[in-house]
Amino acid sequence: MASTFGTLFRVTTWGESHGGAVGVVVDGCPPRLPISAADIQPELDRRRPGQSRLVSQRKESDTVEILSGTLDGLTLGTPILMLVRNEDARPRDYEELREKYRPSHADYAYDEKFGIRAWSGGGRASARETVGRVSAGAIARKLLATAYGVEIVAWVEKVHHLMARVDPAMVTLEKVDATPVRCPDLATAALMIEAIEAARKDGDSLGGVVGCVARGVPSGWGEPVFDKLEADLAKALLSIPACKGFEVGSGFAGTDMTGYEHHDAFVADEAKQVHTRTNFSGGIQGGISIGEPILLRAAFKPTATILKTQDTVTVEHESTTIEGRGRHDPCVLPRAVPVVEAMVAITLADHALRQEALIALAAGRKPHSE
Repeated sequence: MASTFGTLFRVTTWGESHGGAVGVVVDGCPPRLPISAADIQPELDRRRPGQSRLVSQRKESDTVEILSGTLDGLTLGTPILMLVRNEDARPRDYEELREKYRPSHADYAYDEKFGIRAWSGGGRASARETVGRVSAGAIARKLLATAYGVEIVAWVEKVHHLMARVDPAMVTLEKVDATPVRCPDLATAALMIEAIEAARKDGDSLGGVVGCVARGVPSGWGEPVFDKLEADLAKALLSIPACKGFEVGSGFAGTDMTGYEHHDAFVADEAKQVHTRTNFSGGIQGGISIGEPILLRAAFKPTATILKTQDTVTVEHESTTIEGRGRHDPCVLPRAVPVVEAMVAITLADHALRQEALIALAAGRKPHSE
């Protein structure tokens, strides 16, 4: 079962939703990067359940423990193991799932593949797995900011039919976190909150879109064929639970334009630095970054667990019904924001190190030799 992502900056998540703990191993992080729990905990706090009425009411502190890979607040260049203990698991809420498959969950698929599944809370398919991603993403963000000046901000752009007006050039973390729905358009955010609360009261759920911008990414990151930067970003985001769609730049809207309308004309400033007048390509051309902001969108389906009666089958493939129980998010979007940021950071950190290695080898020296 593939639980590792990345080539040089490698991330392996582990643990089940209702097991003893969840966490991650980060391998390939360069040495002497200042890292402590204080760098990681704020991101986990943004992801954790129970932070508002709009999300799951599972009560977890999500306190991170760094068990290896650092010394005196600096990374050693060796694997970094981070652990978050599960404090509020309630396997009894899922007893019915021993014998029934939840519609639109991974229950049936896991049984078909492995012949066994962690029926309590969904195991590895649970959004609880993203604790490890966010922990690793915090390290990736620190590396990107420290070594390359890269900044990553994501926000809730759409909930159900409600679309926010957000300028990627102006959006900030502070504006995003100003509301519990993590939408910087305050007027639309208020409507989103109303819609999510109405769905929750009705035992239903809503989906939507997370937008993301990565600023300060230099030109040259990415590979020209199978490991295109947007291809790896797509894999990273589509691996997030409930993510069903990905766009870069103009995305599907670009199909409504002509080639002339869509092209990003190159211009040079007084310092002979190359830029583009527009950014329909989303900062990536030929699979490689061009120095413009990288613009992404990720679509998330409505939460599969709903408190309504649904048709399903038993593990013996007999028709039955099921009604959602336990704690769940009526909309995953607010908590998906830090997960999207984390996966973008992990992908960019990996490609940053790959580009550094390429340049070092081309210059006839080993990476990090100076």
